[in-house]
Amino acid sequence: MRHRRKGRILGRSPSHQRALLRNLASALMLTEQEVEPGEPGAAKVKGRIITTLPKAKEVRPLVERCITIARRGLAASARADEFATSAERGSAAWKEWRTGAQWRAWAQAMAPVVKARRRVLQMLGDKKAARIVFEVIAPRYAERPGGYTRILKLAKPRLGDAGARAILEFVGGESAAKPQSPQLEAARG
Repeated sequence: MRHRRKGRILGRSPSHQRALLRNLASALMLTEQEVEPGEPGAAKVKGRIITTLPKAKEVRPLVERCITIARRGLAASARADEFATSAERGSAAWKEWRTGAQWRAWAQAMAPVVKARRRVLQMLGDKKAARIVFEVIAPRYAERPGGYTRILKLAKPRLGDAGARAILEFVGGESAAKPQSPQLEAARG
C-alpha cells in the first residue's frame, strides 16, 4: 500500500523522475526566451508545453516554487539597489565604493538574491532557464501571490497509448497568445 507516500511514480526510478521533472520545468521556462520564429528551438506558443496529465500535475509545484523563490529574490534585489554604485567596474570610484561601508551593505542585501539564484539553478539544472525565470517570468508575477500556471486537459488523447494529454501554461499571457479580431474590437468599443 502507498499510505502517506505523496507524488506519482510515473514508471521511473527516483533519479529518472527528478530528471524528467527538471527537464519539463526547464522546457516550460525556455519557451519564454526571445527566439526568432524560424530558428530551431523556438516555441509555437510562448509559455506553454504539452505533456501528459500526470506529468503536468507533478511538474506544476516545481515551477510554482521556482517562480516564488525568484520573486522573493527580486524583492531583495530592489533593496540592494539602494547601496549600489553607478561607477564603471574597475574605475577609481568603483574601487573606493568596493572598499567602503556601502559595498558591505550592498553585499549583505544581495546575499538573499544570490541564494535564490543558486536555489533555482539547483532545482532546474539549467542556467539559461534560471536566468529566464529571474529576468522575464518573476517580474511579470511580482504582484501575484501564487498560482502562476494552469493545466488544461486536452480532449484528444496521445496517439499510440491513448495517454491523457494536457497543456501546462503560464497564467496571464492571454492577451499575447490570442490576437483579437477587428469585429470583436469594434463590438467592444
